[in-house]
Amino acid sequence: MADKNNIPVVINGRIYNLSGYEDTDYLQEVANYMNSKIGECKVAEGFRRLSPEYQNILLAINIADDYFKAKNETGRLFAQDDEKDRQIYDLRHEVIEMQIKYESSMRLVDEYKEQVNALQRKIIQLEAEKTRQE
Repeated sequence: MADKNNIPVVINGRIYNLSGYEDTDYLQEVANYMNSKIGECKVAEGFRRLSPEYQNILLAINIADDYFKAKNETGRLFAQDDEKDRQIYDLRHEVIEMQIKYESSMRLVDEYKEQVNALQRKIIQLEAEKTRQE
């Protein structure tokens, strides 16, 4: 099991110790995200006039909004990926079918070539017989 990482981070001007099994760069990225969301909320008109409780709720709503947008986008991308997988599967089957038809056609071409060669030999044989009879 991975070691637990502890890292001091600054969030909204205060130092916090974040702990987790993720690497320290990831934990710092989380802190940066929090600072970014807090900054977005602070520039919103009227945010500072709200009570700290409402500020925290507004911040949580903004984070939840980001989460659901990312979740929906992930779902959309998975669906798109599944559709592309289906298309690839269909194309592979189409290629296999075309390859089978091609191979079948090539066998027919070979058979027809043999028939043409046999008929040409027959023509030569008949012409030779005709020449002998004359």
